Amino acid sequence: MAASQTLPAPLVAVRAVGLAAAAGALVGVCLLSLAVGSRSIPLGAVVEALTHFDPGDRDHTTIRELRVPRTLIGLMVGVALGLSGALLQGLTRNPLADPAILGISAGASAAAAGAIMLLGLTSVYGYIWFAFAGAALAGVAVYAIGAMGRGGANPMKLALAGAGLTALLTSVTSLILLIDLATLEVLRFWLVGSLAGRDGTVAAQVAPFMAVGALVALLCGRSLNALSLGDDVARSLGVRLGPARAVAGLAAVGLAGAATAAAGPIAFVALAVPHVARSITGPDYRWILPYSALLAPILLVGSDVVGRVVAPPGEVQVGVVTALLGGPFFVALVRRRKLVEL
Repeated sequence: MAASQTLPAPLVAVRAVGLAAAAGALVGVCLLSLAVGSRSIPLGAVVEALTHFDPGDRDHTTIRELRVPRTLIGLMVGVALGLSGALLQGLTRNPLADPAILGISAGASAAAAGAIMLLGLTSVYGYIWFAFAGAALAGVAVYAIGAMGRGGANPMKLALAGAGLTALLTSVTSLILLIDLATLEVLRFWLVGSLAGRDGTVAAQVAPFMAVGALVALLCGRSLNALSLGDDVARSLGVRLGPARAVAGLAAVGLAGAATAAAGPIAFVALAVPHVARSITGPDYRWILPYSALLAPILLVGSDVVGRVVAPPGEVQVGVVTALLGGPFFVALVRRRKLVEL
């Protein structure tokens, strides 16, 4: 779709209604996240805890101190993963592009594991910045490697560079975990993707990166539409290829890095949600990006709720649930050929 193409008003209205419906579903999932857990709390008590907090009420304390921060981080991480996946797929013109395949998640894991082993860090507040830095460096390294040689960066070279770097960094992380059991103990939940044990401090640390990245991402729709038509067409539409790719790439790496640092390498969300959004909206990134920003947190927060109730009194980490729920759904979409081509 050309960057300058204007949609008919009825189609715009339909897509806007769809966005409103997704926003409503997200509010419902968030309320469930506040009410459901190892101990269910009535929705009335949830509303009271949010509007008239009573420090002496056990339910109010549970909601405000445990479930609100966890839900907030789930929202933020979901939005970041949905947008980063859509950006990476549009930027590389590769339907399989996501933070895991392009080395970003592996970079965060390796950096966090190395920092814990070498510096003795034991708290998420300590290694979260190393994870973020590792994700950013890995993303930059993949692009730099993919840009080498004639023709610069292209989808195939970026995918190969990401696969190679992911294999290398995953091996480094595995080696660290094998030789240092203390590091394994600290990272064992983070490595599978988890929202448990996070509080408002973690949300405050990553919120600025996610806010700036989300704003930039939502402004990239028109340039991604042009880039999806090929370099020559994009140039003819007045798009400056280098700056457009740099801005979208930096936003994607920042979002994916912040999400991975906060909750660990959560599988499937960034890969599949943009495809679901594309099946609803078609190939227009001006709509794919906002839809991805709403659908991804619905999946992530909903999966977190499922993980709390399927194995009482314990819980299944959200990264495991997203893979178990999302994998078959994604395969079903492929088999029915409902995915729209990039």
